[in-house]
Amino acid sequence: MATQTLTEQNFDDIVTKSDVVLVDFWAAWCGPCRSFAPTFEASSEKHPDVVHGKVDTEAEQGLAAAANIRSIPTIMAFREGVLVFAQPGALPPAALEDLIGQVKELDMDEVRKQLAEQQETKA
Repeated sequence: MATQTLTEQNFDDIVTKSDVVLVDFWAAWCGPCRSFAPTFEASSEKHPDVVHGKVDTEAEQGLAAAANIRSIPTIMAFREGVLVFAQPGALPPAALEDLIGQVKELDMDEVRKQLAEQQETKA
């Protein structure tokens, strides 16, 4: 599956209705973003079960602000609608593969339990 363009209109729908979603926040003027694009695209072909979405931070400034993007490229991973990874910087292919494997292997019941405990601590 090729990468999908994510916008303010479709972001929540795609993230909440898909099992695993990787998001690449990028901009056309960003050299590291352009260098990472072929790696991200190749990953989308290798993992058709994982939604690979791209957010153009220039076109989607509101979405980038809502995601608290301070540096690009930034990679985010969602599992069952839950943000489980967020890191600025392009990943080499092996690291991206490792990330996908780790996200797929997550015990989401345990993740939700930990999130609930964190919320209780903040309350």
